[in-house]
Amino acid sequence: MAAASLTALLGACAGDGYSPFTREAGAIVDRGDFGNATMNNQLVQTGQRSYVLNLNERFAAEVPSTINFAFNSARLDAAAMAVLNRQAAWIRQFPEVRFRVYGHTDLVGSDSYNRRLGLRRAQTAVAYLVSHGISRDRLEAVASFGETQPLVYTQAPERQNRRTVTEVSGFVQRHPNILDGKYAAVVYRGYVTQSAEVPSTLSGTSLGNGSDSGSGE
Repeated sequence: MAAASLTALLGACAGDGYSPFTREAGAIVDRGDFGNATMNNQLVQTGQRSYVLNLNERFAAEVPSTINFAFNSARLDAAAMAVLNRQAAWIRQFPEVRFRVYGHTDLVGSDSYNRRLGLRRAQTAVAYLVSHGISRDRLEAVASFGETQPLVYTQAPERQNRRTVTEVSGFVQRHPNILDGKYAAVVYRGYVTQSAEVPSTLSGTSLGNGSDSGSGE
């Protein structure tokens, strides 16, 4: 009976071109991204993928990279300061990394005025980050795109266009970790710790003796 079942199983697998003994582990639950983590690691380690790009993607995924401004203003409101606080906390984790802040405006006003306004906005964001413990040397010369890169193309005032964007721009020269070639350790800092933190599912009951070791509520 067992032999017949095995023969039927092998026959069914042969019909779809696969054998249960030759499929890659985990292939049965693959949704199209199986192996992407290993592939990404290999690309980074072999220099085919930029460390800066990798860190910039991580920065944008973990903290908001954009703050917005009132019309014709370079002042930070409470929401903008809250975002910059999160940026500063993230940046402090990576002393090897440099950043650039880009200033933008909406389409109201002249090109020259908006370029100056975008620059003031970026300088304001940089000054705030410096006041929260980030070395000015790690914040590159501020650039302003003025009104040339709107998120929403409209001639009317548009808050989404009045913004600064913080991006990873490179590594601090002569930093020990960079000289030692520890780029990967920088890029993946914190991942191992976070992945090792498994939330407990215990409810206060000790294992093995059936006694209650916790206090009830």
